Amino acid sequence: MLRIAVPNKGMLSEPAWNMLAEAGYRLRSNPRQLVVEDRDNDVELFYLRPLDIAVYVGRGTIDVGITGEDLLKNSGTEAVEHLPLGFGSSTFRFAAPNESSITELKDIDGKRVGTSFDKLVHDYLVEQGINAETIHLDGAVESSVQLGVADLIADVVSTGTTLRNAGLRIFADPIMHSEACLIRSPRLDEHDERLTILSRRLQGVLTAQRYVLMDYDIPVSKVSEAVAVTPGFESPTISPLHDKQWSAVRVMVPRAKVNHLMDKLYEVGARGIIVTALQASRI
Repeated sequence: MLRIAVPNKGMLSEPAWNMLAEAGYRLRSNPRQLVVEDRDNDVELFYLRPLDIAVYVGRGTIDVGITGEDLLKNSGTEAVEHLPLGFGSSTFRFAAPNESSITELKDIDGKRVGTSFDKLVHDYLVEQGINAETIHLDGAVESSVQLGVADLIADVVSTGTTLRNAGLRIFADPIMHSEACLIRSPRLDEHDERLTILSRRLQGVLTAQRYVLMDYDIPVSKVSEAVAVTPGFESPTISPLHDKQWSAVRVMVPRAKVNHLMDKLYEVGARGIIVTALQASRI
């Protein structure tokens, strides 16, 4: 069986569970279950702390896992990023007190940086040629400056409201942008059939989330113009209609652009536009 590590809590957990469910895998039936055996799909799901997933996968005790790119990089393990999953986006940045003289990256030299991601931050600073002390904290990183433990912090930033409320301001370029990803053990062949099936299913869910199927009729003389408007995820399928002056077009288009594309198609002369949600295929 393919062993899959799944976040048991946190911002990545629910989207990960939903994605696996849409891909056809059986999830736990109660929150106390730590392991779920899905014999129909030949997998075992292990519900683990998000911070630990990369460690288990890196050591090969778990074959693959879902975690954040930032957590993977901070783990220092040999686990390998295999497939970005399109959710859990975050930005990792530096922040200093409003009244501080720290305003750019070079000002961090010789300072103390409070963070939950000490390896990630340390490695980044070394790459930038900056010598600073990284102080590991498990939570409430923004309080470390006020309590005198650190001179500045490095943390995940979304809206920045928490930082502002703590009297901190963001500075310098982002340390990294992160999102959820499927990671694999270095001991698992990237061409392993079980991994291929899992990857295809997850990719199918991603495609279904990002694209819709669009059907429309277009005058034969306008086909080229219409296809230019909707080149699609793959080449459109163009079929003749009983009325030889018209053709039928079927194409996958980005869900976020549907309204804009419909307006453009009507301008070109399309009619009968139908938009249909996709469903992830299960192998």
